[in-house]
Amino acid sequence: MSKNQTPSVVVVGSGNVAEAVALGVAESWSLELLQVVARNEERAAEIAALANTEYTTSFEEAAEADFYIIAVSDRAVAEVAAQLSRPSDSIVVHTAGSVEMDALGEGQRGVLYPFQTFTKGRRVEFSDVPLFIEGCNLDVEQRIEELAHALSGKVYHASSSRRREIHLSGVLACNFVNSLYSMAADRIEQREGLPFDVLRPLILETAQKAAEATHPRQVQTGPAVRGDKAVAERHQAMLDDQQQREIYKLLNDYIWQTSRKI
Repeated sequence: MSKNQTPSVVVVGSGNVAEAVALGVAESWSLELLQVVARNEERAAEIAALANTEYTTSFEEAAEADFYIIAVSDRAVAEVAAQLSRPSDSIVVHTAGSVEMDALGEGQRGVLYPFQTFTKGRRVEFSDVPLFIEGCNLDVEQRIEELAHALSGKVYHASSSRRREIHLSGVLACNFVNSLYSMAADRIEQREGLPFDVLRPLILETAQKAAEATHPRQVQTGPAVRGDKAVAERHQAMLDDQQQREIYKLLNDYIWQTSRKI
């Protein structure tokens, strides 16, 4: 690629991350999205239409590009990378938080990990998404950094071990918290016949306070912070499900122990 040429990109995958990355590339003024590659033709066509680009279902028919972004499930990264046909001077990256860079095999390779939750059909402002990058050597990492800066204003370097820690933090902050939302929604709907809408203001205010605080622990509220054992014991007795009782007790004890450090 010459210095004056717009870097070209092929996005490989058909899931939520692939859709978000393809749209991010398509909306970047300094990148050219050439193609979406995915086995699932329906999704490949859908993402390509959203990003106004071409698509193929054949890894062997991938367009020649400067960058190949493999946005597939963790377990599929190595398999897809091995099947992908690409020029020897191109760079291939994957987007997985907990997969080693070397899963991509030999050649110019690296990682472009977007630290965000993505959902099909839901637009995310990609320029605000933190991107954690890694390259197989300094030259490749510099080129991946340039690619990342064309997508987002928040770019960080992270080794595989550091990226695993970041991914774990994301699971705690996003996946586990959302599971608790689901638990609360099921209970209030099934026990009291109230809609999930009742919980929305509480969820939004909680997330907003945590995001604005220097540390989320500073805005922790509830009976556990106050050390109100009577309320905690009453709540646990109300939970018929043994697993939910254990979750409540573990979280209650954790909040009490960590809140005393404030």
